[in-house]
This record gives sequence, C-alpha cells and structure tokens, in this order.
Amino acid sequence: MYARASWVNYLFLWGSIKYTFFCLQFDKLRFIFTWMDLNKHEEMLASGRIIPLMEAFYTIQGEGYHKGSAAYFIRIGGCDVGCHWCDVKESWNPNLHPPTAVNEIVETAHKYSDTIVVTGGEPLMWNMNPLTNELKLLGLKTHIETSGAYPLSGNWDWFCLSPKKNKLPIKEVYARADELKIIIHNNDDLRFAQEQAVNVSPDCKLYLQPEWSKREKMMPLIVDYVMKNPQWKVSLQTHKYLNIP
Repeated sequence: MYARASWVNYLFLWGSIKYTFFCLQFDKLRFIFTWMDLNKHEEMLASGRIIPLMEAFYTIQGEGYHKGSAAYFIRIGGCDVGCHWCDVKESWNPNLHPPTAVNEIVETAHKYSDTIVVTGGEPLMWNMNPLTNELKLLGLKTHIETSGAYPLSGNWDWFCLSPKKNKLPIKEVYARADELKIIIHNNDDLRFAQEQAVNVSPDCKLYLQPEWSKREKMMPLIVDYVMKNPQWKVSLQTHKYLNIP
C-alpha cells in the first residue's frame, strides 16, 4: 500500500515538474514575442511608418502667411520644448496618443483638402519622410509648423519656423524657413525676434504673434514694433476669434 502511495506521489511530482517546465517555457516564449513586437513597434516609429496621432481635423488656417485658407491639420503627439504658455500641453507625451499608420492618415487627409498642415507637439521629433512622400504622391501641398529643435525631415511646400528660447532651432532648419513666427509673451521676446531674424533667408516672411493670454498687453507693443520695423507683420490667432479649431 505504501509502495502504491509512493508511486502515485512520484507521478504527481513528475507531472508538477513537467507542468512548471511547460509554464516557464510558455512565459519565455511570450517574453520573446513581446520583445519582438516592441522592437517592431520602435522600428516602425523610427522609420516614420507609424506616428503618434493626437488629432486630425479640417478647418481654417488661423495664423501666419496662409491665414484664412482652408486646410486639413494633422497634430502629432510628442514635444519636449516645454513652452509654459502652450495651449496644447496634452500633446507633449507621445505615449498618450495612438501610433497610427501613415497610410491611414493620408487616406483620410486627402478626402478633405489639398493643403495639409502638420503640427504638434513637435512633428520633427519623428521621421516625416514617409508621411510627406505619400501626401505628395497624391498631389497634396504639405505645410509644417515646428520649433525647429530637431533635424529636418520631410518634403515641405511651406515651412513655418517658430523658435523657442528654451530649445533653439538647429542650424540647418533656419535656411529652410519660408516663414518665421515669433510668439510674443513679454517684452524680451521682441529682442529674441530680432535675434532670430538674422538667421533666416532674406525671402523669409517675418511674423510677430501675441501669446493668446497676453494679447491685450502685448498687442500695442507689437503694433509699435511693426510700424518701426515694417519687414515684420502681425499674426493673430484668428481661429480663436472665430471660435473654430
């Protein structure tokens, strides 16, 4: 009887060992496949085949040279420039926004407009070549709004550079700018504007735009500065006055 019980215990122990071994192997395989998926995800992000999409919408361009024109906006998540007055701080963390295939974004965009504005966040944190290449294949015009703090990528018809003091543009970006837009939050930003203007080409359009929460205080200073320095123009966030996105 004792021999029989020992044999049963032995079989039970052997079965437990095999089951534990199987579970360990299964966990190991699951870890490997998870690691492979993460690697593939990171590779696709790095290549620009997917990008963290915060939102996309059809509206009226409210700022700068193309103000008043209809355009489809693609807002990309991720930014470490950290402007304290930023009105889309929810865009800063790219992990909050779903990685979206570029072909899906383009397929939707071309249904709305022939002008596509890529903004953020900071879009140049990501490889913009796949997105702009696919947009251009459909004959769409590509615009970007960027701080210029990251290396240039993408094929752009219009390049709006909006430098920030706490993370300046890299040198190569200045030469590409079609439009220089400086946000005026305090008096020193006018000095910063003049400092930044010497870095762009003579054909670059120059704009001063009041930071929205300081617009009443800053607007008289901007008007006075533009009248004394007519190479500059005033930019307003007209979409906010119109109460549209």
